[in-house]
Amino acid sequence: MIENRSGNDRRNTSDRRKNNDGDITDNKREGVERRINHERRDNDSSENKLVLEIEALQLEFTKTTEKLIKDVKRQDKIMARSDKRQQREYDELQNKLKEVKDLSKEIEETQKEVILTMGAIGESRSRETGNHVKRVAEYSKILALNYGLSEEEAELLKQVSPMHDIGKVGIPDSILNKPGRLTFDEKLIMNSHADLGYDMLKYSKRKLLKTAAIVAHEHHENWDGSGYPRGLKGEEIHIYGRITALADVFDALGTGRVYKDVWEDEKIFQLFRDESGKHFDPKLVDIFFENVEEFLAIRVKFVDFIK
Repeated sequence: MIENRSGNDRRNTSDRRKNNDGDITDNKREGVERRINHERRDNDSSENKLVLEIEALQLEFTKTTEKLIKDVKRQDKIMARSDKRQQREYDELQNKLKEVKDLSKEIEETQKEVILTMGAIGESRSRETGNHVKRVAEYSKILALNYGLSEEEAELLKQVSPMHDIGKVGIPDSILNKPGRLTFDEKLIMNSHADLGYDMLKYSKRKLLKTAAIVAHEHHENWDGSGYPRGLKGEEIHIYGRITALADVFDALGTGRVYKDVWEDEKIFQLFRDESGKHFDPKLVDIFFENVEEFLAIRVKFVDFIK
């Protein structure tokens, strides 16, 4: 009996130990699980915090981006309005510039017309025709271009050459249209038309009229110094004066008037050969002969019809 009790005790003790060991194991497991759960909660908490921070950053980024987009769109609208305003201002400026250019062109055309008309008036008093000044203008441009003047300068001379005899408006009709030879005193009065024309034009500040003054003053000067009014010689005579002199003489001799006959072309050509280096600039005489067909064509184009 004693042995059986002892055996039972031992078994009971063993069972209690096993139960105690089980309890310990369960406790350990529960502790580990609690620890794991806690760590998980900590991890979850960290992850949630990180997610929240990321979401907050995304929200802030979105707000910032939307603000930037709005600012850019607003700036675009401002720039668009500014561009439209600037375009309107530019268009208005261009329209004003066009008006100024058109007005300037109109003034220039008016000046040309006035000069041509004044030149024709001066010539009409000495029974010349309006086509005389047109032909002289065309001849002058041919000579100028071939002499080496620029297109602009040649065109300028063409425009002003009709004024070469404008001073004749101050010469009495009795002398201007006298059919016979002039007396010495009458010739002096006639020759004064060069100074008269210059005095009429010299005070102008306009390039066109200042050039016309030179032509009026010097188109009767001769290459050898025998001309008037100042007896200039060679290149002392302005090229405008030298050119107009040759153009004027060619037309005067090659067209008829009620008080004189037309010279034959060969007679005119011979005079030019003889007067090269005397009356006329030799270089201009050479240019004339090199382009004589053009001169003859212009004379036909602007032919006079005298009743």
